[in-house]
Amino acid sequence: MHGYVGSLPHHDGSELYVPDPNPRLGERVTVRLRLPKVGDVSRAWVRVIEDGEPELIRAVHDCEDGSDVWLRAELPVINPVVSYRWLLDGGPHGYQWLNGAGLHPHDVPDAADFRLSVFAPPPQWATGTMYQIFPDRFAKSVDRPAPAWARPAAWEDPVIGEGPDTPRQFYGGDLDGITAHLDHIASLGVGTLYLTPFFPAESNHRYNASTFARVDPLLGGDEAMARLAAAARVRGIRLMGDLTTNHCGDTHEWFKAALADPLSPEAAFFFFKNHPHDYDAWWNLREMPIFDHRSVELRRRLYDGLDSVVARWIGPHALDAWRIDVANMTGLHGDIDLSHEVATTIRRTLAQITPETFLQAESNHDASRDLLGDGYQGTMNYAAFTRPLWQWLLPQQSRPYEHGKYPALPNLPGRAIVAAMRALSGVAPWQATLHAMNLIGSHDTHRVAALLGERARVDVAFGMLAAYPGVPMIYAGDELGLSTFGPEYARIPMPWAHPDRWDAHRLAHTRALFGLRAGSPALRRGGLRWLVIDDDVLVFLREAPGETILVQAARAAHPTLRLPAAVVGRDLSGLTGAPDLVADAAGSVSLPDDGPAFRMWRVGRGG
Repeated sequence: MHGYVGSLPHHDGSELYVPDPNPRLGERVTVRLRLPKVGDVSRAWVRVIEDGEPELIRAVHDCEDGSDVWLRAELPVINPVVSYRWLLDGGPHGYQWLNGAGLHPHDVPDAADFRLSVFAPPPQWATGTMYQIFPDRFAKSVDRPAPAWARPAAWEDPVIGEGPDTPRQFYGGDLDGITAHLDHIASLGVGTLYLTPFFPAESNHRYNASTFARVDPLLGGDEAMARLAAAARVRGIRLMGDLTTNHCGDTHEWFKAALADPLSPEAAFFFFKNHPHDYDAWWNLREMPIFDHRSVELRRRLYDGLDSVVARWIGPHALDAWRIDVANMTGLHGDIDLSHEVATTIRRTLAQITPETFLQAESNHDASRDLLGDGYQGTMNYAAFTRPLWQWLLPQQSRPYEHGKYPALPNLPGRAIVAAMRALSGVAPWQATLHAMNLIGSHDTHRVAALLGERARVDVAFGMLAAYPGVPMIYAGDELGLSTFGPEYARIPMPWAHPDRWDAHRLAHTRALFGLRAGSPALRRGGLRWLVIDDDVLVFLREAPGETILVQAARAAHPTLRLPAAVVGRDLSGLTGAPDLVADAAGSVSLPDDGPAFRMWRVGRGG
């Protein structure tokens, strides 16, 4: 079968392959390898790094099932991070290495080794679907007078997407407005509500905070946050805040103190070239001065210890998690590299409060150096999910799409985008992949409906968001089919008063997909095994003890795929509208050949 890769040896970090993914120092941990019976691998070892030195451990026979032989090996946990990969003997190349990026008929570097760690894992709730809200544009409960910095806008006014008034346009959304729409959010199968910054600031995006001490009164203040947190918890929804540890606003109380006195403790919080007017700022935007994390006092106030900003907002009155804005830049400045120390200190502070907290990072490229387990527990997955998926689904573009500092994205075949996904996720531990924030759009991108155009392609994007390993994030309004080009233009107010503008298909489709995911062990924490990687169609399994789900995503019509029933079972139960499938007399299951289309099936027994 063209593009079929289901007969290859497989290992990932999920429970089927690593029954105890969080061992303790001094223990031994079992790892398992799946070998198809039709393959020609005769022996296998695990190469594990112990105190910097590689060791080979012979794998032994574990068990067999309908189509596969399982081997296992016991690895010593000598170091906090256990780095390992499989060495396979047999086949046309004599030997092959299997690591997080796949199979290789040659020696490979250690970057994509599988990794386990002794560090505390993320809490169970952290795999729940996220929903991102830009508070100024979601909903408002009351009309409040606009502040002096703002340009007031009525809820129906068009967005100012370019120019100096863009950050000043003020619609007045607030936290009680969010609370009023929690039933809508819950209907999407959401487990975590992600709020962009809620601190006072002289902008609608609030990434230039004036203080970290209170909730912006324009959002309803601390009391509105407490009401939102309480109402969300009743519905089983957690809250994640957005903190700028890289910078603050030029109106921030700390920066004002620094400007007033070059000998003040706060003056050491920033990078002054020539006090007071010449200082370093994020992207050279003077309204966002950068923090100097060499200051012990800054660290104490911001994230080190129970009296810090990070700790102050964790608890039943507010948050369960933090997303750290531009984490990829935080603590890095010229020859200063405190990035890892920032991450591990925030994590330690959160753990002092409760192990049920979660720490997410923003990065739009390879974040693997920050994801070894002792710092950030996941990252915004632009690199290993978003951009590859866009590149596969993009139609021919009338207007080049640029994301951040990347050039216009080309349209690429499935083989190329899966290679990118595997290369970029392969350098991160499985737990980090499982807790990465997958997204098809955010407040920093075009609306996905505008980007992809054709409804069926958007269906595929939403399907992959629900089915691929990681934590899916829905950007508020995408479930209603909001369609706008330009990241700033895409921050349009939710059309609550105009349900006639909603895309009813998109809303129903979103509810079906993420409602299914909320109750599926395989989709929330199962492994990923590719079966078909072709230019126009991708097929993979999500596997967990007790449940396996088959996923098919097609960007166009393609030749019929006939999968062996020994691999996918003889009876497949269609999910979210897909037809049930049954194996034919020859022992094959035929998948639909149309596209663009997305389908899932629950795999039955038999082979």
